Amino acid sequence: MKRALINIDYTVDFVADNGALTCGKPGQEIEEHIVKLTNEFIDHQEFVVFAIDVHNQGDTFHPETTLFPPHNIKDTEGRKLFGKLEQVYQQNNQKEHVYWMDKTRYSAFAGTDLELKLRERGITELHLVGVCTDICVLHTAVDAYNKGFKVVVHEKAVASFNEQGHKWALTHFKTCLNATIIE
Repeated sequence: MKRALINIDYTVDFVADNGALTCGKPGQEIEEHIVKLTNEFIDHQEFVVFAIDVHNQGDTFHPETTLFPPHNIKDTEGRKLFGKLEQVYQQNNQKEHVYWMDKTRYSAFAGTDLELKLRERGITELHLVGVCTDICVLHTAVDAYNKGFKVVVHEKAVASFNEQGHKWALTHFKTCLNATIIE
């Protein structure tokens, strides 16, 4: 079974104390786990995707405009990967099996070439890490399940600004998506 790691939205705006839409401490506490998993997948020549939210300044047509403050604005510091993950990406971004992908919706599959990239590599199992567990990780997991991928969620590498939503999503992954939850 060929695997891929999908790093979802682990950016300054979503994780740093001063981020525009931060989950704060819960997001910061998963940094070491995300970095470790990312390095392991890269070292084993497995496909690593950075599926990163992007918005345009002043875009009044995006549906999130009425839900959240502006965040992950193109060409801003807030859109950079948080902490040590930025260094990992910078050191490996020229490798063929490391892929940066802009996304404009919660799911990493919506309006992107992610499924094509996975299928052409014969990948059948997706390992999900990042933020927010109950928003972008959840929507990516649901789409992955509906497209027939095996879903694996690393509990110590996902977080949210909503603890109740985080816990609900972890249960949902297991009970409704038949996902494997790695503690």
